[in-house]
Amino acid sequence: MRQMRAEILSTHKLGEYQSLTLVAPEIAERARPGQFIAVRMPEGRDFLLRRHFAIHQASRRGGWAGTLEFVVDPGGPGTAWVAAASSHEFLDVIGPLGKGFAYPKRLMNCLLIAEGRGAATIYFLAQELLARGRRVDMVVGAETMDRVFKPIEGKRLSQTISFVTRDESLGERGTVLDVVPAMVESAKTEVIYAAAPVPTLKRIAAFCRERRIPSQVVVEEPMGCGYGLCHTCVVPVARRDGSGYDNLRACIDGPVFDPARVLWDRWLTEAPRLLPTPPEGFPVVRSWPA
Repeated sequence: MRQMRAEILSTHKLGEYQSLTLVAPEIAERARPGQFIAVRMPEGRDFLLRRHFAIHQASRRGGWAGTLEFVVDPGGPGTAWVAAASSHEFLDVIGPLGKGFAYPKRLMNCLLIAEGRGAATIYFLAQELLARGRRVDMVVGAETMDRVFKPIEGKRLSQTISFVTRDESLGERGTVLDVVPAMVESAKTEVIYAAAPVPTLKRIAAFCRERRIPSQVVVEEPMGCGYGLCHTCVVPVARRDGSGYDNLRACIDGPVFDPARVLWDRWLTEAPRLLPTPPEGFPVVRSWPA
């Protein structure tokens, strides 16, 4: 983890998103898919906490060596301020933060599922999997075509790809879960990775549990500090032996988790999260194939 003053090399609009490329060699060298950065807000503003953004690309060699790209989905004053930043301005950045995705040790067929801005993380993962000789197939969805992130990039990175939008402005009408079963069969999927809003991840977790497919997901839990101090981003996760569960911090213990161990019903309910472990314990989850 490094804190640095990074220059904005370029910025451009991609549908409803804004993509920023930073000159940040120390962060780019260490970045892995699933990790994120924390950007400091300007002084004298009403919003004080850093804003956190998933790393979309990290270039370690070639003409773009030492650069880092992330994507902003403007939805509030903080993200809007970052999205409005111009080339050659500087941002105070800390990263890379969190734990990234694990790669299968054996050559396996990998299905990558993304919804909305989650595609920024998934495309970075696809690049790393391809570099390791794994097969990559994708399902990418969003509300509308403008919210489908870099569809041409998705085609370039995958063996096969399905686009899904709720209004049928790109690809099929529906949600990513509508096409995942058919894609799993046609691609002979052995491992699933996903980045999407939490309700979608819960459905993906249920699908993977039913099909006995090992998987990893990156959660979008609101964060305060991003360093594990404030405990605002805790996720209830069952222990490996099923003896109980722990409230893990998405910022340092995640944001990548095994969805089979996440206690989704406890996490998404309004009830207190510190609930007792049932007498029978929790299901024991087999290890990731790595």
